[in-house]
Amino acid sequence: MSRFSQTDPELTHRLTRRGMLGVAAGTTAAALLGAATAPATAAAGTAAPGTASAPGTASATGTASGAAGRGRPVLPPGRLGIQLYSLRDKVSTLGFAPVFAELEKYGYDEVEFAGYTQGSAGPITLAQLKRLARNHGLNPIGSHVGYYSNDPNAYTFAQNLTKVLDDAQALGLKHIGTASGPFRYGSTVDAWKRAAEEFNTYGAAAKARGMKFYQHNHSEEFSFATDNPKVRLYDVLLAETDPDLVFLEMDIFWAYSGQFRFSKRPDGSPAPFEPMDYVLNQPHRYPLFHVKDGVNDPASQYGYRMVDVGDGDIDYKRFISAVTRLRGQRFAHHWQAEHDNPTESLTFARRSSEHLHSLREKC
Repeated sequence: MSRFSQTDPELTHRLTRRGMLGVAAGTTAAALLGAATAPATAAAGTAAPGTASAPGTASATGTASGAAGRGRPVLPPGRLGIQLYSLRDKVSTLGFAPVFAELEKYGYDEVEFAGYTQGSAGPITLAQLKRLARNHGLNPIGSHVGYYSNDPNAYTFAQNLTKVLDDAQALGLKHIGTASGPFRYGSTVDAWKRAAEEFNTYGAAAKARGMKFYQHNHSEEFSFATDNPKVRLYDVLLAETDPDLVFLEMDIFWAYSGQFRFSKRPDGSPAPFEPMDYVLNQPHRYPLFHVKDGVNDPASQYGYRMVDVGDGDIDYKRFISAVTRLRGQRFAHHWQAEHDNPTESLTFARRSSEHLHSLREKC
C-alpha cells in the first residue's frame, strides 16, 4: 500500500495545466492509491542482511520522511518516464493510444519502448507510433532490443544492427539499448572483453546517428568472473567499453539485488559494493535509470520482493537526490518507472507517478 495521504500540489498543477481536469485539487492521494501504511525500516542503500556495509552507504530514513509537502521536488521536471514492458498487457489488448492517454493523465513525460508492435491490438507504423506519443506529450526516450540470437534474421544488434538503428532513428530516439547481459561468450574476463568490443561497435554506429547505445543490468552482471573470482564482471564491462560510446541504464532494483547476492566472493570473502557509487563516480555514463521498488526479503534468492514504486524499501528520495545534486546533473538523467509483473499495470503506473512526484528535498 502507499505511504502517502496528501495531495501533491505540483502534480495536480501539472495535470491541470495539461488539461487533465479529472484530477482535482481536492482529491487526496489516499483516494488514488489506497490507505497508507507505516514506513519500512530497511532501505536499498543499506547492505542486505548477511552482507557487509558498502562504503558510502547511509542508514535509511524511510521514503515517507519529508516526501510530500514543501521543498524542491526530488524528481526533475520533464524527466519521468515509464518502461512500456510494465504495460505490455494493456498495449496488447488496448493498443498504444489508450495507454498513452492514461500515461498523459498520470503526468508522465517519456516512454521507453520494449517493442514497437501492439500484438493482438493491431498493426501500427513507426510514423504513427511516433506521432501518437508526441500527441500525448510523451517523448520516446529509448528502447530495448535483443543483443544477439542464433537466428540470422533476428531483430537484434548482432544480427540486424542497421535495421535496429533505422527504426530507432525513425522514432526519434536518443537512446537505443539492450536488456541482455554481456554473457554471449561466457562469464570469463576475456568473454566479457569480447562482448564489450561488440558493444563498442554498436555504440559507434549509434553515435554516428546521434544516438547513445546503452546496456540495462540485472543482478547477474554484478557476479564474479569464473576464471578470476576476484574480478566483478560489471567492472570489466565498465573498463572495457568506451565511455564515449557505451552507456548504462542502471536498473536500481536489480543493482541492489546484485548487492545482496554478490557482496561476497565465491570463497566467502567480503566484496561489498554500493550501486550508487558507480553512478556518482561516472554520472555521465548513466543517462537512464529504471525506478523499480522492492521489499527487503532475505529469504528470497534476490534479496527483495518486487512491489509497486513507493511500497518498498528502496530510498528513492536519497538515490535520485544524490544523482541530481551533482554539479550539472539535475537534468542529465531520465527516470523510468518499471515493474516486471505488476498486479494491475495501469494502477502501478498511476501510483508510481504519484509517489515520485511527491518526493521533496530541502534546498
